[in-house]
Amino acid sequence: MPRKLQEQTTKPTPEPTTEQTHYPEKREEVFEYHAPAGIEPVRLDVYLALIIKGATRTKVQLAIDAGNITVNGKKSKASYKVQPHDHIICRVMKRPPIELLPENIPLDIVYEDADVLVVNKPAGMVVHPAHGNRYGTLVNAVLYHLGQRNAVLIADEEDMEDAEFEEGALFDSDAIRPGIVHRLDKDTSGILVIGKNPEASEKLSRQFADRTSKRTYHAIVWGIVKENEGTIDTEIGRSTRDRKLFAVVPKGGKHAVTDYKTLARYDFLSLVQLNLRTGRTHQIRVHCTHMKHPLLGDTAYGGGSLAYGGIRAQHRSTAHRVLELMPRQALHATSLGFRHPRTGEWMEFTSEFPADFQTVLSITKELHEKSLQ
Repeated sequence: MPRKLQEQTTKPTPEPTTEQTHYPEKREEVFEYHAPAGIEPVRLDVYLALIIKGATRTKVQLAIDAGNITVNGKKSKASYKVQPHDHIICRVMKRPPIELLPENIPLDIVYEDADVLVVNKPAGMVVHPAHGNRYGTLVNAVLYHLGQRNAVLIADEEDMEDAEFEEGALFDSDAIRPGIVHRLDKDTSGILVIGKNPEASEKLSRQFADRTSKRTYHAIVWGIVKENEGTIDTEIGRSTRDRKLFAVVPKGGKHAVTDYKTLARYDFLSLVQLNLRTGRTHQIRVHCTHMKHPLLGDTAYGGGSLAYGGIRAQHRSTAHRVLELMPRQALHATSLGFRHPRTGEWMEFTSEFPADFQTVLSITKELHEKSLQ
């Protein structure tokens, strides 16, 4: 195991900005390694990539090129062959680890008992801490609500910056207990259930994994959806243009199924109801884009601009207006059904459309009715 020699921290400002809070300044950490007596000669970059947790050969090579790694007190090349008893010092700049900090944030509680907590999550609230969102999340609020006051470290910044980092790893951590058993995107509003103890969390998680829970969403999408109802059955995988996003892929992805019903059609928008049979990351957003009907306001998946070519000239100003009123994906988790983890009783909870949703629907409905006159 490496021995940390020193740690240099920056002096915190009295009132850090949001940027400083979520992206705190990096600090220098210095580690030393002693090559064992029986080591076979091996390249320096290969050796360090093997013994440093989370390191890659590319990252090690960059550190060597920057002069941040020395061998026996001298700067060395990546191709240097490590010898027995070599003394290696590594200097790295890292942000502090991400932590779970209980925060006194108001929750819109729909239902609560000794085992479950059902909340109505507002748009703009992140479910759990991650890169760029260290604090102010639903998990921070829930921990405080349940009486926890001590912070818990959960992940290094480097892990969270990795595009391949699986968010599910956070939910598997013992640090998040009581646990989030499913999630909503930051800008998706609506109903979400939380297990208040390990037993409840496990039983609720199993229902989501076995697809015995029921989840209903409503979305406002661009264009006029022709079909009254249908099913989208595809595979979803990482997007080739942006590894932080997802897309429908021909093979190698995860099976994803979404049922939908068209509830209303307006001049350039449609209101659809969606039921998930599976729970893939960004599933509804990806599937709607795949249908050529991206969600209104969804900048990541093509809905952040006028995404419907059939908008009449006299309606374009209204289209721009509703886009301004919905600066997030127009997606709301309307209802959630599951069996109570202790009693087995079927429970179902609903949430009304938030104000931005209702305003957009009111404007587009009024415009549509005028068009029919």
